[in-house]
Amino acid sequence: MHASLKYPSDVVFTPTVKAFQEQKGSRKSYARKEEGGGWPTEIDTSLRQFLAQMDSFYLGTANASGQPYIQHRGGPKGFLKVLDDKRLAFADFGGNRQYITLGNLKENNKATIFLMDYPNRTRIKLWGMAEVVENDDELLESLSDASYRARVERAIVFTVTAWDVNCPQHITPRYTREAIEAVTAPLKKKIAELEALIESHGLTSQQSNSDL
Repeated sequence: MHASLKYPSDVVFTPTVKAFQEQKGSRKSYARKEEGGGWPTEIDTSLRQFLAQMDSFYLGTANASGQPYIQHRGGPKGFLKVLDDKRLAFADFGGNRQYITLGNLKENNKATIFLMDYPNRTRIKLWGMAEVVENDDELLESLSDASYRARVERAIVFTVTAWDVNCPQHITPRYTREAIEAVTAPLKKKIAELEALIESHGLTSQQSNSDL
């Protein structure tokens, strides 16, 4: 845990935030969680398994004046990789060449990663510090995926200070094309078999439907 933090959640539970929690009635609940150990500060097995299934996330940074910026990051499943029990890393693919994230991290290395698993209605937030790594061939090779067509320009390494799992409230399940195709594949196969059976009896699908 960061040396200046009494509890891991203090990375965002500032005195002002805690004052609002006290005013709104949630401080006692969070205080009990803090005393019980609070948020995790290392990457455990459950987080590793979660990350291995994710193909996108949002990266939050801010410049020296405090102006925040959120950037979507996408890639093959598991492209946000675990380096050790404190560090994550991902390949920075070529994009629109605005370089806002790079500029922000040059001025302010504090960052947030926000992950949404829509089908399972799960969201995970990670707070920490991010570093842009250039010209590290070994690291870039470990983060690259030959089957994914994108130009890797550099790596971004994220050191975890704390992380938390949010409740599923207000998350609408959404599914990828891959997930939908996996579910509908048996149905399409059954339809094809029925159509073949109908055809083998000398009827077209249109004729069969007209006789119903």
